[in-house]
Amino acid sequence: MRFRHHPALRADFPALAAVTLFVDGVTADAGVDPAPWLDTARRRLATGAEGGLPEIQAWRRAFTAMGLRPTQYRCASESLLRRLRREGDLPSLHPLVDLCNAVSAAYAIPVAALDLDRITGDLEVRRATGTEPYATFAGDVEHPDPGEVVFADEAGRAHARRWTNRQSGHSAISARTRRAFIVAEALHDTATIDVTALRETLTAALHTTWPTATVTTAGP
Repeated sequence: MRFRHHPALRADFPALAAVTLFVDGVTADAGVDPAPWLDTARRRLATGAEGGLPEIQAWRRAFTAMGLRPTQYRCASESLLRRLRREGDLPSLHPLVDLCNAVSAAYAIPVAALDLDRITGDLEVRRATGTEPYATFAGDVEHPDPGEVVFADEAGRAHARRWTNRQSGHSAISARTRRAFIVAEALHDTATIDVTALRETLTAALHTTWPTATVTTAGP
């Protein structure tokens, strides 16, 4: 599978930096300790709310540019940090999801993890036509608004809505997942440096959690 951002989207958001990881050999019974990354996130939150972080501010500006209210539709990392600040912890869902969420919170950068076997062909971040089916976690099927930024595969299915706001239930990581695709995206001034550091952190953690797994990385 190849992953890319549509050239028109890159033209609209020239500061965009992204890294990807492909993991083969994921299991749901692995032990993972997200505490070190959550502690990093808590230390950052101790100096002020998540909305003041430069990584989050950049996404808020992007959401505003896309015609979305940034306090109604939050990027994934802002939602995680907001929950961590309010509740003191994040729920445990699956070792891969727990790991990605913790690293995302530590860096304040959205990280999406998708079941690679649930994606048809290549995956592109682009503006929607409005015809793409999108499966919610509740099992309902929605269609994005025309012009909304989505993750779309070659079958025309949307695997995320509003860019980094909401992933699809169709390709969510589950107990059956063995191969996963992970992408981290950032828009702030030091985005390239920070997503590269995030990639190295996550790669090391993946090797520790699944020693026999194959991890392939790319970008920026």
